[in-house]
Amino acid sequence: MKFLVTGANGQLGKEFQKVLKDFNYGIVALGKEDLDMADLDKVKDAISRYNPDVILNCAAYNFVEMAEEDFDIAYNVNAAGPRNLAFACRKKKILLVHFSTDYVFDGTKEDFYTEQDRPGPINNYGKSKLLGEEFLKEESDNYLIFRLSWVFGEGKQNFLYKLLEWAKQKRVLKIVSDQISVPTFTGDVASITMFALNKGLRGLYHLTSSGYASRYEVARYFIEKLSLDNLVLPVSSDYFPSPARRPYFSAMSNLKLSKELNIDIPDWRLGIDRYIKTIT
Repeated sequence: MKFLVTGANGQLGKEFQKVLKDFNYGIVALGKEDLDMADLDKVKDAISRYNPDVILNCAAYNFVEMAEEDFDIAYNVNAAGPRNLAFACRKKKILLVHFSTDYVFDGTKEDFYTEQDRPGPINNYGKSKLLGEEFLKEESDNYLIFRLSWVFGEGKQNFLYKLLEWAKQKRVLKIVSDQISVPTFTGDVASITMFALNKGLRGLYHLTSSGYASRYEVARYFIEKLSLDNLVLPVSSDYFPSPARRPYFSAMSNLKLSKELNIDIPDWRLGIDRYIKTIT
């Protein structure tokens, strides 16, 4: 089986490359400099050239604040990209695995979001990701969409990496306590995705760790696990003015996926424990 991985230089793309090598699958990994996914002709050319059995679309524009100022960039990667991939995959009967986000929800439910809940994004990043889901489903029925949340792994574009850098610069860390979701380790995303592929799953699923936490709770757990002496203090989101609104409680239920695969998905704390082993 041959896999094509888009977003090859991101934290999720890197994780999949490691996992696929362990499985001894054929891999083609393309970064944004290799493939402009907003260009349908280039997408079709790449798929014809490499002829994969499965595409893992790990490409994403996840700069939430910047998406408020320049929606076109977010749209090109998060919406037009999946649409073009799905169009090209349909003609060649290629399975497309696409990764979305909890930010397609507005955070007002005050309970875990399920796959049956109606999305309602409150920022441009979430809007672009929801459009990507909708465009993909319009173009193809041979897909897996996994909504993820607060992903962390190898790389610099995640909360834990940034938190560690902040901890080196100042002892007192002020972290928002009114944004709540589910931190999810790339290692778990990759391994569960491969299991789902082997089981032949299709459709939309929420792929997150178990449990939930605020940014503040995540920061305290991480700092204490590293035995650092930083003081972590809770603040509201208003303390850090931002052009982008963020959902209050966007935690998603992984019950549908865990039942389909007959597995227990690990708690978010275990994911952080495993991440710490990779950086220490």
